Amino acid sequence: MEFQRDRTFFTGRLKSIRFAILGAYKLATTEHSVMVQLSIGVLITVAGFYFDISLTEWMLQTLAIGLVLAVESLNTAAEKIADFIHPEYHAKIGFIKDIAAGAVFFAAATAITIGCLIYLPKIVSFF
Repeated sequence: MEFQRDRTFFTGRLKSIRFAILGAYKLATTEHSVMVQLSIGVLITVAGFYFDISLTEWMLQTLAIGLVLAVESLNTAAEKIADFIHPEYHAKIGFIKDIAAGAVFFAAATAITIGCLIYLPKIVSFF
């Protein structure tokens, strides 16, 4: 089956959205790191309702959750491409995968910092 490009703007965008949703579903159902991060995102969202965080805090929290999920998704894509191109171990492929994992670390550290800035004062005042 040959790929046929959809040249109409509206249906082309709908197809793009469909592919994006399908990709997000594949990530959420096949990648354990994404499953863990989605679970943490849900727990933090529940915590936001419990602690009645402000609109600004909601925006920062949502941005942090989205940042981690987006960077993890790109990391997964980079790893899948690297494994496809060179299935056996190769030092340069390992280096590339480590760099992609480092980007996830930076995003996660940022999200943890935002979470601490939002929730630590609320937890301390709770006790």
